[in-house]
Amino acid sequence: MARKAKVMDIPSIGLLDRTQGNLVRQLTQTLRNAVQRGDLQPGELLPSSRSLARSLGIARGTVIDAFEQLQAEGVLETKPASGTCVSSSLTHQTTTTPQQVVTDAGQTLAPTARAAAFAKLYDQFLPLPAVPFAVSVPQGLALPDESWRKLGNRIRARGPGSPSGYDDPRGAQVLREAIAEYVRRSRSVRCEPQQVIITSGIQQALYLCCQLLLENGDRVWVEDPAYRGITAILENAANAATMVRVPVDAEGIQVDVGIAQAANARAAFVTPSHQYPLGMPMSMARRNALLAWAKSEHAWIVEDDYDSELRYAGHPFPSLQGLDPSRVIYLGTFSKILFPSLRLGYAIVPPGLERAFCGARILMDRHPPSADQHVLAAFIQEGHLERHIRRIRSVYAERRAQLVTLLEHHIPASLGWLQPSDQGMHLVLWLARHIDDRQLAASALAAGVAVRPVSSTFTLGRSRPGLILGLGDFDAEATLAAVRTLATLIIAAPG
Repeated sequence: MARKAKVMDIPSIGLLDRTQGNLVRQLTQTLRNAVQRGDLQPGELLPSSRSLARSLGIARGTVIDAFEQLQAEGVLETKPASGTCVSSSLTHQTTTTPQQVVTDAGQTLAPTARAAAFAKLYDQFLPLPAVPFAVSVPQGLALPDESWRKLGNRIRARGPGSPSGYDDPRGAQVLREAIAEYVRRSRSVRCEPQQVIITSGIQQALYLCCQLLLENGDRVWVEDPAYRGITAILENAANAATMVRVPVDAEGIQVDVGIAQAANARAAFVTPSHQYPLGMPMSMARRNALLAWAKSEHAWIVEDDYDSELRYAGHPFPSLQGLDPSRVIYLGTFSKILFPSLRLGYAIVPPGLERAFCGARILMDRHPPSADQHVLAAFIQEGHLERHIRRIRSVYAERRAQLVTLLEHHIPASLGWLQPSDQGMHLVLWLARHIDDRQLAASALAAGVAVRPVSSTFTLGRSRPGLILGLGDFDAEATLAAVRTLATLIIAAPG
């Protein structure tokens, strides 16, 4: 393991002003300020008097005099065989707080309203701990097998994933080719590799869609309930589009309601294969109605296909994009079927939009990290991904059945019941109307159980209490204990 350097450079010292005279006093005050600001922390070693004098272009005696003065003040101390360091008796310094910045004139700079809104989003999107029932926690049999590690070792070291210069903003050609072939076979998506743009997950792809498809004053359909990631983008988007929440029922988004609310909407964001969070697929009648509306109004459809591979009865539903590739932007991710920290997803855009998408993503992060793109391409091309999906489908189906049995056994049916669903990586547990699901989720987290409230995915007027429970290869005893804890909290919830 590489050792951390013990002596750090001190950029905050800067250059001393020889025209002001008394270099000892200047250096003493500069070091004292660096400690007070927290640039130098208790216990940190300073450069030797010889090296510091050389870097500042002053006599070594000047540095020694400054060190001795600060040692007398208790700011510095000398450790045998180590050197001069900041006194360990001092407390650590913090320069600013996240909420405000204090200027030299003593004025407090408050953040803008947009900054405050983004700060709240940070709290909402903090990941849950890797305990039952956090969503997308790959562990045990849900992790990629040894083939992922072997491919990584081979490709990152001296293969195509080794360090290189800037790459194509669209992503690695080999991965785009692999994805185009994969979605053709598995999702009935119709595209060419040049239409595939690699993104840092679906969240970035959604953001890019909002940036490119919408202008000030445009209206856009979003399902109700919906993934918080898209509603948060539209609530805080700089282009000030108007979000129109369209309710869903057992067949998916209610197109007739959307037309009544905003027939001239510019786009619709939908999850047709597995509605988030409720889980139903969009019926063929609704798909046809949605496409007919988009064609008549010259509108875009953004299809978020986040975990459609994980269906436990029958075959996965085909994509909406395959019915009208010229009007549907298809978004996919590897966060669910592999692991979220991979941060690789993709957007498949109609011909003519590729350059615009790439231009927008250049301003965000230039291009996705290259090494894992090449590893993932090989993982797909050599057949490992499809074998992995078959394995985790079996794992999650078994865990899902076990969890359903436990929930139905421990939670009274009058207080909690499951939303019907036969696919995906989560379950929705509806709660009796008197239960506050946000407070319940907070209490569960404090007790070591990770769940999300369903009500936050709805508009205020239509919200219902419930919990989103993620599936994972959690230990059987831990799962049972978590269900018992959850049941206790639900039963004890104030009425």
